[in-house]
Amino acid sequence: MVSLDLSVVNVGLPRIAAGLGFSPAGLTWVIHAYALTFGGLLLLGGKAADRFGRKRILLLGLAVFGAASLIGGFAQNPGHLVAARAAQGVGAAALSPAALALLTAAFPSGKPRVRAFGVWAATNAAGGALGVLIGGVLTQYAGWRWVMFVSVPMAAVALVLALRGVPADRPVAPTGRPDVLGAVLATAGMGLLVFGIVRTDRQAWTSPPTLLTLAAAVALLAAFVAVERRTSRDPLIRLALLTNRAVAGANAYNLLVGAAITATFYFASLYLQRVLGIGPAPAGVMFLPFALGVVTGSILAIKLGYRFAARSILIGGALLTAAGFAWFSRISPDGSFLTDVLGPSIVASIGFGLCLGPLVSIATAGVAPSESGTASGLLNSSRQIGASLGLAALSTAAQHQSGPLPTPAALTSGYALALLISAILLLAAAAIAATVLRRPSLTAVAEPPKAAVMAQD
Repeated sequence: MVSLDLSVVNVGLPRIAAGLGFSPAGLTWVIHAYALTFGGLLLLGGKAADRFGRKRILLLGLAVFGAASLIGGFAQNPGHLVAARAAQGVGAAALSPAALALLTAAFPSGKPRVRAFGVWAATNAAGGALGVLIGGVLTQYAGWRWVMFVSVPMAAVALVLALRGVPADRPVAPTGRPDVLGAVLATAGMGLLVFGIVRTDRQAWTSPPTLLTLAAAVALLAAFVAVERRTSRDPLIRLALLTNRAVAGANAYNLLVGAAITATFYFASLYLQRVLGIGPAPAGVMFLPFALGVVTGSILAIKLGYRFAARSILIGGALLTAAGFAWFSRISPDGSFLTDVLGPSIVASIGFGLCLGPLVSIATAGVAPSESGTASGLLNSSRQIGASLGLAALSTAAQHQSGPLPTPAALTSGYALALLISAILLLAAAAIAATVLRRPSLTAVAEPPKAAVMAQD
């Protein structure tokens, strides 16, 4: 539901603008409002899950998400919809790390852990790809409001399943007062960072507003680090967690993969609609092979996870995805779905599926149970920041390459450059996995139940 909501609205933006009277500048906030609250509050959501109970925070997040989706579907003006999208982000920031922390606690090691994270990865990635398909079909045949309403029954079903099927967990006994100052600094810093990045579609990277916003974000995050160093009891995040090579490497890898994948979804959709002239619903259907490829890659990652270390699968997945993006960057203004999109999307999607499950396993295995929510929130944060940063940076590169005249040839040239840069980002992710993550011992590789734990040493 959370990953679907990152993409389901995109295809419906033109109809939303016409229906509610959005200005061109205001329309971007339908996307940015969700990204801003989601990315800014993830660390706080992860800490809340550890402190107050993961199941409790999961249920709260689902309720907020479902209610916000319902309200957004009935929005009567731009302000109502933007506020609803921001509330969706708040709910997502609570439920996403809580769900992942519950999964980590339920499957601490062995083959069940590999299988569980493979299923989680397939669901998560397929949700993003299917969001484009569902958004296009709903927008064209049911109306744009259904891109908001679609999450309501999903949230309701998830609430019932969580109430009946997720065991209650004990909150971590607090060792001191809540780290209010750290929470404020982290949330403000992360929020400003996302805000500064996503606004580069209107303000240049070198413009004073962008530079001031990013500088303020860096200052707030630096102040957060200073506060956490002095906070000895119940900090928002224990800084020693970031010195763990597995945690640091997994989050750096996740940031680069998130940047590349999100940008690719965006530019592939634009290529299909603005260059090839395909409508929203058919364009959405054309993302179905990508979704199926991700599921296939995730299932393959489960099989490989029984025999190989997670580090090796991450390297292979990133290289395969990079190959798919490099192939994709050869798109032509006179191309077609079959010749220019289908093959690259299958290769890249299988590689992407290989990346996800092992990544979560490395980033959370060996982390103390009292910090699993925090580690999950950190992993979600790196992906969200990567997505915002990648989309903003690659959009700038694509616009510069395309020039002022949006002809099909010029647009294709810009999109091709962005896709090639995405391939380079995936190569960098593979390099991080090869150099930062520790090589497992031969014993660890030969013993599948301990492979995920030993791989991060």
